Amino acid sequence: MPVPPSSPADDEQAPTGSRPGMTVLCAVALLVLAVSLVGGNDTSADSSRPPLAAQPGVSAPSAAGGQAGTDTDTDTGTGTGTDLPRSKPVRLLIPEISVDAPFTDLAIGANGQLEPPPPDDTNLVGWYAKGASPGERGTSIIAGHVDTKTSAAVFAYLGQLDEGDVFHVRRADGRQASFEVDGLETFDKDDFPSKRVYGDADRAEVRLITCAGDYDRKAKDYTENLVVFAHLV
Repeated sequence: MPVPPSSPADDEQAPTGSRPGMTVLCAVALLVLAVSLVGGNDTSADSSRPPLAAQPGVSAPSAAGGQAGTDTDTDTGTGTGTDLPRSKPVRLLIPEISVDAPFTDLAIGANGQLEPPPPDDTNLVGWYAKGASPGERGTSIIAGHVDTKTSAAVFAYLGQLDEGDVFHVRRADGRQASFEVDGLETFDKDDFPSKRVYGDADRAEVRLITCAGDYDRKAKDYTENLVVFAHLV
């Protein structure tokens, strides 16, 4: 199964808490193999699609692959949208849906599945730490829980973003990378276009990913994935 390209290392109840009248979304959904996000623990109603193997024909972005953003002299901002050097993300800010959340690293576990953010923290996002960092050239993957069994979580309203909305990632190097939404799409999990979503890019791009559709109580999973496509500005 496909996996996002890697970069060098850095330094039984349905969920509740969604907004009335809005389709309930699930948590982090990465890549193409439909499995439970937290396995048999069932501490969250959410699901994951973790990577297993490298995508054929997709090269990994390198720390030297992006330009250093030398047109930026301040501690924040990306200048004219020039790719930034590799740096860990610190905080995700999405003003349109009132998201202000810290990051945690996400990795592939021994079972070949992406390890999710802690299920008991409703205001936390994760990034695939072996992929491109936000602002670095390539495709950066950011995911977060939408709900738990008891409450809404960080990506509860992700589906309310519109094309042209701007969100920001504060980075460990002091810069703030800003991204413009190119569009939102919902995909059936059985027909997920992994190459399109996770394929490498020749500019700095981000995918915000969660689940959508109906909640299948038997499978303890949702039927679709919501993906927000965005690029560095």
